[in-house]
Amino acid sequence: MINAVGNRMTREIARQQKLADALERTQIQISGGKKLLRMSDDPVAARRIATIGTTQASMTAWSSNVNAASALVSQADGVMKSVSDLMSRARELTLAATSDTANPADRATIAAELGTIADELDSLAATRDSNGEPLFAAGAARVMRFDSDVTFAPVPSAADVFVVGGNSLSTGIRDAAAAVAANDKVGMNASLGVLDTAISHVADEHAKIGLAGGRLDRVGDGLAARGITLKDERSDVEDTNLEEAIASLHAQDLTLQAAQAAFAKINRQTLFDILS
Repeated sequence: MINAVGNRMTREIARQQKLADALERTQIQISGGKKLLRMSDDPVAARRIATIGTTQASMTAWSSNVNAASALVSQADGVMKSVSDLMSRARELTLAATSDTANPADRATIAAELGTIADELDSLAATRDSNGEPLFAAGAARVMRFDSDVTFAPVPSAADVFVVGGNSLSTGIRDAAAAVAANDKVGMNASLGVLDTAISHVADEHAKIGLAGGRLDRVGDGLAARGITLKDERSDVEDTNLEEAIASLHAQDLTLQAAQAAFAKINRQTLFDILS
């Protein structure tokens, strides 16, 4: 009989310990806000959380790239506006120099301004970003990753923008300046053709930068939407439902208290029986 009572007491103590452990676990889930305390709690859910976490980390990096690239595109857009204005001014000056009313002093002034424009273009081609890197890469355009399967160069290379037909924009303008200074009508007319081609080229490259900016906006919006979806999914899998957890905590507490009260009562009766 004593052995039977002892076994029953051992089982009851073990049961109450499980109830106490479950109660403590629920308390931790409520205080920490996470229902998964260890991987063994739910291996499938834990793996899903890990996968979501990896994706979120990647998306954080991609979003950072989108922001950085958007800043580069904005800076490049400003540079291209300046380039376009300078090219238009160079054409206007060259055209004015072809006029029969232009005297040597006029042509000398025009040639000097064209030289200044050429220097400004060289300076713009060497523009650096906020990190001190060339805005327009000296080699191939800088390609960046914005998603698992989305990579492109938001800003063209220096050669893409500032070189036409094998010659730099500034070289074409310096050629025009030389023709103006020498009153070389044939050279000036040839320079006008070169400038027209260059102006069209600059407009095309400027448009490409604008398209890249629009694409970055769409990619950024897509990442933001996916980020919200992943955050919600992770919350569903990982976070504690406070309403359910609190209700469960109350139920567990009541169950444990009832078990302890019953155990104390039964234990007193059994001890009396044994002594009698």
